[in-house]
Amino acid sequence: MAQRSGQEDPERYLFVDRAVVYNPATQADWTAKKLVWVPSERHGFEAASIREERGDEVVVELAENGKKAMVNKDDIQKMNPPKFSKVEDMAELTCLNEASVLHNLKDRYYSGLIYTYSGLFCVVINPYKNLPIYSENIIEMYRGKKRHEMPPHIYAISESAYRCMLQGKTIDSPLLYLGCPVYTLCTEELNWGYKPKT
Repeated sequence: MAQRSGQEDPERYLFVDRAVVYNPATQADWTAKKLVWVPSERHGFEAASIREERGDEVVVELAENGKKAMVNKDDIQKMNPPKFSKVEDMAELTCLNEASVLHNLKDRYYSGLIYTYSGLFCVVINPYKNLPIYSENIIEMYRGKKRHEMPPHIYAISESAYRCMLQGKTIDSPLLYLGCPVYTLCTEELNWGYKPKT
């Protein structure tokens, strides 16, 4: 997409650089270290590698600082392989747990990717700044495209809703907006007390 000089490239807020994500060295490192998520008072969850198992407890080495800690086995959550880093739809995660979902949302948010799918839902985290992803050019990128053909975005949801409306179908993509009140597009499957008139 062409951009005018002095303007930010909007694609950096939409697309993940898969060359970085599919790094074989990162995958090998993840496999060798047996990385998992452990609870953390400071971060919610931290990456750690399993060092030793002692009955119901496990000795782990925290990835951030190398410190060893004793953790109850029940508190450990599996970590997804690096190929799932910044995944667009969290329903694709092999390990779908609280730590992995939060990590994916955080990774995407800090990369400027505020939209993420979670199955039928589109989760949006408020960036508290204007992003160059709401222009006519971006609308045109999404026009006529199916949801899975483009990165997560409100335009993908609205395009899907528009197509469903034209075909007389119900909308199947709720929208969750984090950082402000929750807004949703209703679905028959979720039945949140709203039934579309037929």
